[in-house]
Amino acid sequence: MGILTEKYADIIEGTLARYPDNRSAVLPLMHLAQEEYGYMSQEAVTEVAEILHLDPTHVQSLAGFYSLYYEDPVGRYVLEICTDLACALRGADEFAEMACNKLGVGFDEITSDGLFTIKHVMCLGACDRAPMLQCNLKFEENLDEAKFDALVDRLRQQAENGDAAPSVVQRISAYARSVQPLEQVEE
Repeated sequence: MGILTEKYADIIEGTLARYPDNRSAVLPLMHLAQEEYGYMSQEAVTEVAEILHLDPTHVQSLAGFYSLYYEDPVGRYVLEICTDLACALRGADEFAEMACNKLGVGFDEITSDGLFTIKHVMCLGACDRAPMLQCNLKFEENLDEAKFDALVDRLRQQAENGDAAPSVVQRISAYARSVQPLEQVEE
């Protein structure tokens, strides 16, 4: 029995009850594992695979495909900056360089305080509002240096005060507890 099954048994059970095929719960359980382990470590991948009776390579391939799953440790706030062509034409490359310089890190590095990681991603679907980034599932658009500074200050304040929007796992947990299991819905 792993950490997830010990610590989150009720959430796992509630999540699995929502799907006709347990394998369909792989993404929510990967979010749960990532929150617990900090990223999709080999232990996290193995545990999700064991819960769902999947090959670990399947779970690992999903972690590599989706940008919201991290294969290496990240900071508390992951700043995913879109740097594809459309955003680059609106200054995304220069913005990304400025953001890295301001935080004193390169892409995929964690700031010394453990709060920030900057990642570049391809297409977040807001080309007309670039430069933009996604921070823990929330879009920040039409950015410039002043707006970036304000964002970083706001996030540092949130971290200091313990204020934060509900995490993906908190949302999954609420969903797992609030929706009737599939077999009850079909009756």
